[in-house]
Amino acid sequence: MVTFILNNEQVSTDRPSGSPLLDFIRYDMGLTGTKTGCREGDCGACTVLVGTLEGDTVIYRSAVSCLMPLGNAHGKHIVTIEGINTGHLSHVQHAMVDNNAIQCGFCTPGIVMSLTGESLSGEKTTRESAIDSVSGNICRCTGYKSIERAAEAIAAALNEKDVSAPLRWLVEQKQLPEYFLTIPERLSVIREATNANGGPRVSGGTRISGGTDLMIQKADRLAESEIVTFHNRRDLKGIKVENGRCIIGAGATFTDIGQSDIFRKYLPDITTAIRLIASEPVRNMATVGGNIVNASPIGDFSVILLALNADVTIDGGAQVRTIPLRNLFLEYKKLDLSDGEYIRNVSFSYLAEPPLFSFEKVSRRTHLDIASVNSAITLRMNGDIISECHMSAGGVSPVPLYLKGTCAFLTGRPVNAQTVQEAGKLIQEEIFPISDARGSEKYKRLLLRQLFLAHIMKLFPGMMNLITEQL
Repeated sequence: MVTFILNNEQVSTDRPSGSPLLDFIRYDMGLTGTKTGCREGDCGACTVLVGTLEGDTVIYRSAVSCLMPLGNAHGKHIVTIEGINTGHLSHVQHAMVDNNAIQCGFCTPGIVMSLTGESLSGEKTTRESAIDSVSGNICRCTGYKSIERAAEAIAAALNEKDVSAPLRWLVEQKQLPEYFLTIPERLSVIREATNANGGPRVSGGTRISGGTDLMIQKADRLAESEIVTFHNRRDLKGIKVENGRCIIGAGATFTDIGQSDIFRKYLPDITTAIRLIASEPVRNMATVGGNIVNASPIGDFSVILLALNADVTIDGGAQVRTIPLRNLFLEYKKLDLSDGEYIRNVSFSYLAEPPLFSFEKVSRRTHLDIASVNSAITLRMNGDIISECHMSAGGVSPVPLYLKGTCAFLTGRPVNAQTVQEAGKLIQEEIFPISDARGSEKYKRLLLRQLFLAHIMKLFPGMMNLITEQL
């Protein structure tokens, strides 16, 4: 049985744990405020809040319920639009109405839930953060300007929010129902009845983490199946530095990465890079391990990790083993994983002096889109000489590609016109893109050339004139 709290009611269900949370909400519980839209995590009409007990506090984040397997809701507080009803409009709902940010209304519940999630954030709400929170919500009617004005009004209404206890502050301001204050204790009761791995034990079934890809690829099959969920496993969570290495649990989400002080200190540009990966509700669900085992040739975080020269630790086999991430990818959608094995964590060298880091991505939309080509690079310098180089690219081979030859060439060389030109030629020899729906082979080769030059311009602004000449 999957057990969780839905709004103010504890529910248990024997519906297949691989079925979408969206269907349980709408068809089993009759809560039709959560809308069925694209069923691919793009439109945001089905957005809900997911509350996770961390210590004695519940942390709320937005999620798209169409891609959330029911099993991942175990032990959580799931909040739909009906669950924030206090008998009057909240500051979020008022701002939407007052700024004419509603037309047909189909997308409105999802937008309200995303903005409510931002209200519950333990950081100061600004106009920019409010707009970012609805990055996964599509509206075909308004043109978005009225929604942007609503976001500005919400930020103003939250100007005095107590960031140390946002939930209590919102309840005291009568912006959320009082039952929210009872949730931590109620979730702890469910946790005590839950095994150490964070969910009901299942002996077989598809192994799934965040579900943001499998729930699209295998939606029909999973809807009638039991799953083995890795998403709730507490032993696969966390980001820490130990013995000179940063260790990321395979169950850490992209949001965990973007909010990690460890990452922000080492790669200050990581916040900007993370924003180019999916939308906020999807980042709240998608996990590092899931992105890797999906084995997509354009997996954004796989490309970033390759540029960090990361290793993966693999469990579940005859013995625990650690291998370089670049050796995990064998061929298209094929990994060096035997039956029963899974990724436990990913790690990379974490030195006192951070490397130079750049991530670039080209897609049809800036946000919430799959890359045509993406690339990342880390460099360490000894004066004007590159002492260490790791560069990767996606969309230009059957697997996320570590550019071994280019890295070897750049190591030990100065950053000058000749080095950049020769490295650019070598990159073209290492890749073998194909023409597909995201672009022709020629186009992808051009994109990676431009992304390499963009890396150099970002990391070495003094090279701007040289790069402009090459363009």
